[in-house]
Amino acid sequence: MSVKPESASALFAGPFALATLSAPDGPRFPALVMPDGNALDLRAALGDEQLTVLSLLDRWDKSLPQLRALAADTGVNRTPITDLHVHAPVEPRQVFQSGANYRQHVIDLHVAHRAPGDDRSEAERRAEAAEIMDRRATEDLPYVFIGLPSAITGPYDDVVLPAWAEKPDWELELAVVIGRPAYQVSVAEASAHIAGYTIANDLTDRSTVFRRDMPQIGTDWLRSKNAPGFTPLGPWIVPAESIANPDDLRVTLKLNGETMQDESTKDMIFKVARMVSYASQTAHLLPGDLVLTGSPAGNGMHWGRLLRDGDVMEGSVTGLGVQSTRCVAEAKA
Repeated sequence: MSVKPESASALFAGPFALATLSAPDGPRFPALVMPDGNALDLRAALGDEQLTVLSLLDRWDKSLPQLRALAADTGVNRTPITDLHVHAPVEPRQVFQSGANYRQHVIDLHVAHRAPGDDRSEAERRAEAAEIMDRRATEDLPYVFIGLPSAITGPYDDVVLPAWAEKPDWELELAVVIGRPAYQVSVAEASAHIAGYTIANDLTDRSTVFRRDMPQIGTDWLRSKNAPGFTPLGPWIVPAESIANPDDLRVTLKLNGETMQDESTKDMIFKVARMVSYASQTAHLLPGDLVLTGSPAGNGMHWGRLLRDGDVMEGSVTGLGVQSTRCVAEAKA
């Protein structure tokens, strides 16, 4: 059973967004969604039965003016999204994830892990950590790694917690959606390659982040982050032109109605354009690819409360809507 959006009013910023929808038992289709909660099947509107959100992003320079015109056409018949199933808005070819990108979050971690014999006050250790973060922002590089598209699920779908995942945790993030190919682009050029933004909850099983059998090898992101459904995505892609400043959006996650994460993207150490530029220095970013920008303080490890059967996570980012997913524990063999 999927968790459906509670309201179909003021769903996102701007005049329209992109979504992937389906009627009950019907095929998925790309849709133009209006802020009032009505949707237009873009296959019929653009005369292409094979159309997908990914193919629209593949030709973004052509698609964007067409979408603007359709959004302005009040004579087009639309369907309430409450009658439809909302899927992840895009099936990306590549997913780039990032860690340790929120200043306060990393400072908290630094202070929490006091070295033996360090008798300085918390204020002194916080000041040291803040200095390190400021230096990192100017001198160091973002931390980016690869995720799997197969981990993506819809914004209202149930999330299965694998039986082997001992410490499943949430990590709400602003996700960048690439609209134009990008390879070795500068920070100044990066924004021109962004089609829009969406919401990602980059779940992590904390118990498998580090290999117990080979601690010297470091992190195991395949095991800890890429179970099926571990990346709820969406509900929509809001065009970049509708988001005035992606570096000043509120990222909020509620667990069973209680706020656990609540921070502005202003706290990011490496801003959106720099993250995209950095990823493009090594990889060829393709239309539809996702660049996740890291998660702020307030995950389950911080609260001493990990995910369990029946939990409902509600994630929102300013102007991008709300996703709501219920956790279902996999039966142990």
